[in-house]
Amino acid sequence: MHLVKRFSALFVTASLTAAVLTAVPPGATATASATTDQAPTARTTRAQVVLNWERIAFRTVYVDAATPIPVGVPVLGYTSLAVHRAVQTSLGSHRESSERAAVVAAAYQVLQHYYPKLRGKLGADRAAGLASVEPGPAKRFGVKVGKRAARGLIDERRDDGYLDPTIHYSKPPGVGVWQPPASGDMLAAWLGSMKPLVTKKRVGVDGPDPLTSAAYASQFEEVKSLGSATSTTRTEAQRQTALFFNYNAATAVADAVIRYLEGQGHPLTLAETARLFAALHAAMTDSLIQCWQHKRDVGFWRPSQAIAGAANDGNPSTNPPATTWTPLLPNPPYSDYVSGHGCLTGPAVEVVRKTLGEKTPLELVSPNSPTHRTYPTLRGIEQDAFMARIWSGLHFRTAMADSYRIGHITARRVLAALD
Repeated sequence: MHLVKRFSALFVTASLTAAVLTAVPPGATATASATTDQAPTARTTRAQVVLNWERIAFRTVYVDAATPIPVGVPVLGYTSLAVHRAVQTSLGSHRESSERAAVVAAAYQVLQHYYPKLRGKLGADRAAGLASVEPGPAKRFGVKVGKRAARGLIDERRDDGYLDPTIHYSKPPGVGVWQPPASGDMLAAWLGSMKPLVTKKRVGVDGPDPLTSAAYASQFEEVKSLGSATSTTRTEAQRQTALFFNYNAATAVADAVIRYLEGQGHPLTLAETARLFAALHAAMTDSLIQCWQHKRDVGFWRPSQAIAGAANDGNPSTNPPATTWTPLLPNPPYSDYVSGHGCLTGPAVEVVRKTLGEKTPLELVSPNSPTHRTYPTLRGIEQDAFMARIWSGLHFRTAMADSYRIGHITARRVLAALD
């Protein structure tokens, strides 16, 4: 039996309503799951340097460099993993060493390597970060530790396939086969051939349902009805959720975690914080690599192509609409299977779940909504994010279910590897 049935049960609530979330005004913060009577200690407040460089990494990759969402994910993985290694080395050193200095040096070194044109702005960030560290031998040695960790990571990733211009999408046209826009190629086809960052073993998934199957016909009718730009069966709440989750899934959950940790007075140590974000971004990177291999090599058509070609799919139960069908949101320049959105949201949420707990309340912010959304459970985020891509008309249910399977299992493997 296809894995989609198991995931359909998990996400059935989301298909009926978006009421699991609570809207809060812009600028509001998530409610804490637990409180403490004690003020944060110096040991835990030092973790702010990790959060600061998370934000700097997001700004560098997606604002200053305007990198396409999937293309930027590995750089976030490289940066956070180098930071984690620097912290571990600093803590294990027999010499006096500043973990804060190590974080600044490691993050700066990786980011300026991949974005050399932004070295000046990053240098100012580095100077500001190091200025808050007390001068002395510990600071100097911490900087050395951070540089070594970054250089080791950069050397390790040489020729790992990142930005390889020789790899393209090449599946010939046919029934069930996605085709890129006439003016271009699949975005970042090379991602599917990258060397994994942490994990080595692929997650097994079944692939799209056969075009002639009843399962495919059911999913076809679901997205045709609920995902159309002019759908009369999709509720307004579902439409708003589809629009809300059309954001940068590479940063959304991490951004919410940063604000949650700050609102809690830094409940994690610096080392725990560095590990959390290293696992989060590494899991997203390794999930996305597998996701993109499927997108490139399976190349299953998007719902809009499937609906337009329904007369030729060999399934008598797929009925094309009488008029031209278009999705609620524009199609990205890559195929349906598996969902890139799911391969980012799934691993990020699973890392947070395994680290902070299922009932970690997170506030998500979207550029497509003036209202932030606070979810009391992580499952609530996944339910809405899962269904949002069907309500958007962008994915069949199987593409969503298998992407979450890849993301969850990869996240658990990455966490185990970092222990």
